[in-house]
Amino acid sequence: MRSLRHTLFIMALAFLGGCASLPDVAYLRDRHLAPRQEPTIVAAGGALSTTRSQAIIDRLGNKADAAEFLSRHVAAEQAIAGKPLVAGNKVILLDDGPITMRAMMSAIRAAKDHVNLETYIFEADEVGRALADLLIQKRASGVQVNLIYDSVGTLDTPKEFFERLRAAGINTLEFNPVNPLRATGDWDINQRDHRKLLVVDGKVAFTGGVNISKVYGKSSILGSRHAEPPPKDPKEAAWRDTHMQIEGPVVAEFQKLFLDTWQRKTGNALVGAQYFPPLKQEGNALVRALGSTADDMDFTIYKTYISAFANANKSIHLTTAYFVPDRQVVQAMIDAARRGVDVEIIFPSLTDVDLILYAGRSFYEELLQGGVRIYERKAAVLHAKTAVIDGVWSTIGSTNLDIRSFLHNDEINAVVLGADFADKMEALFQRDIRDSNEVSLEQWRRRGMGERMREWAVRFLDYWL
Repeated sequence: MRSLRHTLFIMALAFLGGCASLPDVAYLRDRHLAPRQEPTIVAAGGALSTTRSQAIIDRLGNKADAAEFLSRHVAAEQAIAGKPLVAGNKVILLDDGPITMRAMMSAIRAAKDHVNLETYIFEADEVGRALADLLIQKRASGVQVNLIYDSVGTLDTPKEFFERLRAAGINTLEFNPVNPLRATGDWDINQRDHRKLLVVDGKVAFTGGVNISKVYGKSSILGSRHAEPPPKDPKEAAWRDTHMQIEGPVVAEFQKLFLDTWQRKTGNALVGAQYFPPLKQEGNALVRALGSTADDMDFTIYKTYISAFANANKSIHLTTAYFVPDRQVVQAMIDAARRGVDVEIIFPSLTDVDLILYAGRSFYEELLQGGVRIYERKAAVLHAKTAVIDGVWSTIGSTNLDIRSFLHNDEINAVVLGADFADKMEALFQRDIRDSNEVSLEQWRRRGMGERMREWAVRFLDYWL
């Protein structure tokens, strides 16, 4: 979720700084040269043997060729991420804004020890006020509450809103304050915290694309086949987003990401709560928690996407809100389509930032020529950032397929391995397809000169979008 004001503000200041670049990852696109390691899986009791790890992967790949795909991808991703693949988790797909907000509020109400919330946008509207009131109530009952919010993402939120939270005893961290005089350590206005993460009592985590805003008060589940035309103002439309709830041993990995951000930006570790309680097996999902920052230069999520595209055998199904990729992402998609993989992408047709909508559309002709199928979601504002590959590999998170997410933002994604969860993701993808219009190459070539000029002009700004 990016308002035009937020986008233009970052662009104006980013022009003053130098340009960084994403690494050359051509080796990841080569299916024969991509890194290979024996799979390592961690469970509640510690690391599993190679034999047990492979047995879990074989069991999760309950479709033809799925086990082979999982083994290949797990090995490549393990070398990229350096983060454990954790077994024994329960993962719940939250496929709409109201469903997500109810689940998060319910978890916070049940908190006994602490609530850690990290968000890009926290608006002072009815949704934001209800959540703030609940956080204040929990703090009054003795629960520790820690909040990280992005300075640019909350430009439109009055300072008094956060002052009220601080006065109630809630620990708050404004990520990279717009005013450098209020910053600690290195300051770079172009680096933003785009993560959406909630961890409650160290036992349940939520992540995905949902910010704290009233735009998630309307459901998009009814679809567009019988809906009225959407309002022209995207803030008045329903928003189609995807989030997830996770319980089990991998919650500790998400907790580490939150605590690391706090310490990096304040210089102090959070204390006074039981952040890492004993965790037991809650389900059968294999999950990897992926976090990227502009500082670490590992580009973990970027490399994971490239590797996933390169290792796909049958299908790559993506939903993306903001599509301003670099050359390597586009090429990895086209390479997959040309070797026979069914590559399909759902884009928005209604957005909160027209500049980014046209930037994404500027890639349509090349993708269509390369064999990629393109759809535009009707009626609702599509804000989801998801992928499901070969019916066994899925990811949900805050990361858009754009240069900003990969290069400048702190982002977070969960990768889930297994056919059961992928089936749910695929069903959601197909539901969105039914509520979308397909864009054909012939149709796209008939677009007007005005549209072409907008696309051409915006491509010059892709680095700063």
